[in-house]
Amino acid sequence: MLASVTLMTVDHRQQTLDSVRADLSVLMYPIQYTINLPSTAGDWIQESFATRRSLQEDNARLREQHLLLQARLQRSDALEAENRRLRELLESSFKAGDRVLIAELMSVDFDPYRHQVLVNKGERDGVFVGQPVLDADGVMGQIIQITPYTATAILITDPSHAIPVQVNRNGVRGILVGNGSLAEVSLPHLTSSADIRVGDLLVTSGLGGRFPPGYPVAEVTKVDVSSGDAFTQIGARPLSHLDRSREVLLVWPTLVNPTPIAAPITAPADVSGDAPNDASGETATAADPATATTPAATPAEPVPVPVLEDEE
Repeated sequence: MLASVTLMTVDHRQQTLDSVRADLSVLMYPIQYTINLPSTAGDWIQESFATRRSLQEDNARLREQHLLLQARLQRSDALEAENRRLRELLESSFKAGDRVLIAELMSVDFDPYRHQVLVNKGERDGVFVGQPVLDADGVMGQIIQITPYTATAILITDPSHAIPVQVNRNGVRGILVGNGSLAEVSLPHLTSSADIRVGDLLVTSGLGGRFPPGYPVAEVTKVDVSSGDAFTQIGARPLSHLDRSREVLLVWPTLVNPTPIAAPITAPADVSGDAPNDASGETATAADPATATTPAATPAEPVPVPVLEDEE
């Protein structure tokens, strides 16, 4: 024990055993590594399996998040497209200048011989039969049937629909009719001498009081002037997106007002009395009711001289 203490003291002060200690550590390292190998291998295997399981869980979670984000992105694209359509409709309503109402399509008639759509606005919203229907690019048709909450519109491509139009370039008028195709309408009954060209814009003429003037309807795509025909065969492409519009504009034209009804009411009053002697006619009617009917039967005696002398 004394020798051990002596060696420890000498080694502590003079470091004489450092080389021996280094040689012994080199010799003992393989033995120490072999002893620790099972524990190290177990920890590595456990960590590897835990890392693999964690990666699989993270991968599954990220895949679910990716699917959710993809679904939201698709919905975002749909909302962005809807927002763009509504913005175009809003700009179109500002250009129109008339009172408008935005409606959504509820269903489409799949009958190839009837081009009709159902919108979600009806009589409770002020919709009326004959009301023009537009989208952001042009005239689509008009309302033909209403219920309290819905309305049915006929499109301009329906074979039974016709709309008065005129060439925007020179004012040549015609009737645009549907032919059962969503991609084309026709303009019949124009003579071969009519000034119309491919590319001309057809707008509503306002005749008939149904559609206000100036709304774009179609663009001329075909002008066939045959030598043996008296009329020109004219085809046009509708400007409205009849096959893909989801929102439409219901227009209250400024032409629709009650003022024309007042004219037949005032006209008989002008015929039955004499405007320059209106006051005398009223005095005669008040004095003797029988004299009020006499001017109506004999317009030559509305204000006889004896009546004026009696009043004096």
